Amino acid sequence: MASSLGKLSGRRVCSVALGSGLPRSRTLGPAGGRICLSALGGTGSAQIRGLGSGSGTGGVGAGGGARRAPWLVAGLAAGLAGVAAAAFHHLAPAEMVPRTEVASSVPDKADDLALRCSSFMTQPVTALSELRARPGDMKTQMELLIMETQSQVCQALAQLDRGATFAVDRWERKEGGGGISCVLQDGHIFEKAGVSVSVVHGVLSEEAEKQMRSRGKKFKTKNGQLPFCAMGVSSVIHPKNPHVPTIHFNYRYFEIEEADGTRQWWFGGGCDLTPTYLNKEDAVHFHQTLKDACDQHDPGFYPKFKKWCDDYFFIKHRGERRGIGGIFFDDLDSPSKEDIFRFVQSCARAFIPSYIPLVKKHCNDPFTPQEKHWQQLRRGRYVEFNLLYDRGTKFGLFTPGSRIESILMSMPLTARWEYMHAPSENSREAEILEVLSHPKDWVH
Repeated sequence: MASSLGKLSGRRVCSVALGSGLPRSRTLGPAGGRICLSALGGTGSAQIRGLGSGSGTGGVGAGGGARRAPWLVAGLAAGLAGVAAAAFHHLAPAEMVPRTEVASSVPDKADDLALRCSSFMTQPVTALSELRARPGDMKTQMELLIMETQSQVCQALAQLDRGATFAVDRWERKEGGGGISCVLQDGHIFEKAGVSVSVVHGVLSEEAEKQMRSRGKKFKTKNGQLPFCAMGVSSVIHPKNPHVPTIHFNYRYFEIEEADGTRQWWFGGGCDLTPTYLNKEDAVHFHQTLKDACDQHDPGFYPKFKKWCDDYFFIKHRGERRGIGGIFFDDLDSPSKEDIFRFVQSCARAFIPSYIPLVKKHCNDPFTPQEKHWQQLRRGRYVEFNLLYDRGTKFGLFTPGSRIESILMSMPLTARWEYMHAPSENSREAEILEVLSHPKDWVH
């Protein structure tokens, strides 16, 4: 499910590309000069840092043709969809804000929080002073976890791809809070990879409240309003090679304050794999890694959340699942915040070992035009589910200040629809459709 949190924003405040290299200025204008932010309402010249290298030779299969992807334009891209290689026509003015607490590469050694934040893609959404003031609060713990997860995933993907950088887009939501969206596009291995963090607060919209009540939630409103706080990390990764599966994960935390001051809270999330072609060894590896993460906390979690995932990612009008599943859960509020937080932490940390080995295994597999064609058709199904059924997408669209670029971050760059397309009987395409229609137990 696309994040129900990475959908909410007001204005975009700045965009940079971050990584392990030193800052360098980039020539973005047609005459080869720097873009001066003072001309756009800010001060100073645009600076970027590259996360990942442009000199790698990682490639796609023979059917796609390996090539060097251009560097992503850094700074001032108009939303996530506008961050593309050399896409100067997408540039739009961005309003800069003072950065008084940027995570430093050489933090105060006595400040453990600053030291931890120095490894993030950029500073947390919440000011460090506020995070320091409430170190034991679950909102602080969760924000640091999702920032850490974003950074670790981006670093792992960039190290593999080496064909494009992650653009880091920091935005604010006028109704409260903001987020950080990191997007890599048109790399050697990944066509599009997005990892987004959101930390938002405000008053729940009527439509969002109805959606929650439909799941059995009961709230006591004050003057018809429900203050809320929500945060999470969400990622969708679309590889170029059809033998590398698409993957999605999302982990989030909600708090609702009722009229009498009572706070309701819950966690949600999950991770699911969407291969173009079935590889049973890959399926077992992916599910076993998630099961191991679940079993550390409760042996009943994996079978329960695996079935929940199969049921949730069901494309009703097609009669098939979006992929081969994984785990999915929502409204998890027992036995305690600390117990569920530790479970979510284990799940988030399971992403890299569950997926990166599959990318390394298949990223250079040869593929045919026919296999690429099938990948495009399967991506069409992915789009159908996200737009028609995904609860997170609906929550974002129903919430004031929704940010269309973040809502659509999960969409692939390319997809295909054909009228009445059906694979040949006993083909590899038919094999994956059988699994999508009848989910399997991969670890028993």
